[in-house]
Amino acid sequence: MRNVFAIIVVCILCSACYNQASQTPDAWSLTEKQQDSISFYTTHHYTQNFNFVVKGDSLVLYAERSDEVVDPNLEVDSCVVAPGERVVVADIVTVPSDTIDSVWVKLAHDQATQGWIQESRMLSNVKPDDPISWFIDTFSDVHLLYFLALFVIVAAAYSLLILKRRKAPIVHLNDIDSFLPALLALLVATSAVVYASIQLFDPDSWRHFYYHPTLNPFALPPKLSAFMSLVWAIVIVALAAVDDIFRRLALGEALLYALGLAAVCAVDYVVFSISTLYYIGYPLLVAYIAYAIRMCVRNTLPSFRCGNCGTPLKKLGKCPHCGTVNVEK
Repeated sequence: MRNVFAIIVVCILCSACYNQASQTPDAWSLTEKQQDSISFYTTHHYTQNFNFVVKGDSLVLYAERSDEVVDPNLEVDSCVVAPGERVVVADIVTVPSDTIDSVWVKLAHDQATQGWIQESRMLSNVKPDDPISWFIDTFSDVHLLYFLALFVIVAAAYSLLILKRRKAPIVHLNDIDSFLPALLALLVATSAVVYASIQLFDPDSWRHFYYHPTLNPFALPPKLSAFMSLVWAIVIVALAAVDDIFRRLALGEALLYALGLAAVCAVDYVVFSISTLYYIGYPLLVAYIAYAIRMCVRNTLPSFRCGNCGTPLKKLGKCPHCGTVNVEK
């Protein structure tokens, strides 16, 4: 009787857990145009109704494509979209007879301003209509990056030299009793290496992220998720580091230290993002991590102890615990 009851219970449970899938016989009955659109989106990362913002030079749109021109000697009607204006992708057509660029895109600014343009000319003069994409576009500019590298390295070297001569606290050198500033610098260096590695080994995934950015690391592939997690870690550690700096130092010294920390982080970003493109960034990052940990341990561990109460002291002088003045004999 027990066996029969057990079999009945198992049958009831199995039947209750069964979920019949909904019938979707037409789920994959896509038209040829829809299939082409999905294929184009997979390789080009944008499709119809995608929004762009014009950057750089003005965008010239033509009333006809190259395969629609009847007489090549006649001038084709055109319209101009100024920089900063928004356009939307209205249509995408492949023109096999065009030997320069077979992909033609129809852009529309408004009802009166719309026309065709070759994809290669379009992409060099537009950016996705998203603030994150704008930020990526700005910091991915090669000329800006090299100019920023020169400016940052010169300014940082000059600033750190002044701080060292004044014997002011400096991250990695005359550091404060906190690991947060060094951790922030290491996070910036690591994120720069990961960012350059993605562009070097998997540029297509970075291109897709550029067109469809998100700040949620859990909605991204592993490589991009790691990079976005590092970005969030930088934000959190930076806030904690600033709070720790202003608690440990007087206002003037805290401002100088914070500026020096910002300069070190800027140098880390520029040096590691560029050096990784030439594979030098990887051993450089290992050496930098070892150096930062060594300096952090040396600066945070107490070097002396109070001769009266034994309290650890970072430097000789008045003991904060018992008030005894400790001097070198």
